[in-house]
Amino acid sequence: MAAQMHEGSCHCGSVRVRVEADISQLTRCTCSMCTKKGMLGFYVPVHQFHLLQGESELLLYQFNARVTKHFFCRRCGIHVFMNPRSDPSAFAVHARCLDNLDLDAARYEVKLFDGRNWEAAQEARLRDG
Repeated sequence: MAAQMHEGSCHCGSVRVRVEADISQLTRCTCSMCTKKGMLGFYVPVHQFHLLQGESELLLYQFNARVTKHFFCRRCGIHVFMNPRSDPSAFAVHARCLDNLDLDAARYEVKLFDGRNWEAAQEARLRDG
């Protein structure tokens, strides 16, 4: 699938993003944070990610190694994107926040990332491509 433009937002609409991405493959991470927020993500290089509105509405949350930057809307609490530890030169966008995206469609492959065992999973990801 070729890269396409997608827009999305938090629940209240205060934080709005536009991304140019091929989202045929999504990642479901098993770390404690992603599990609790139901993250289904895809990576976007920084130059293909645009925060359209709501920079002042974002709250930052970091835990453990304090490298990953999880951003949440301060008004509604929804997580739209993060700057991941696995690829700091990209953003991981929460696919569930995109407008008009049918996640039940069969065209989306969901890969599992063992975030509970981050170091070993990242080493395997880099090794296996």
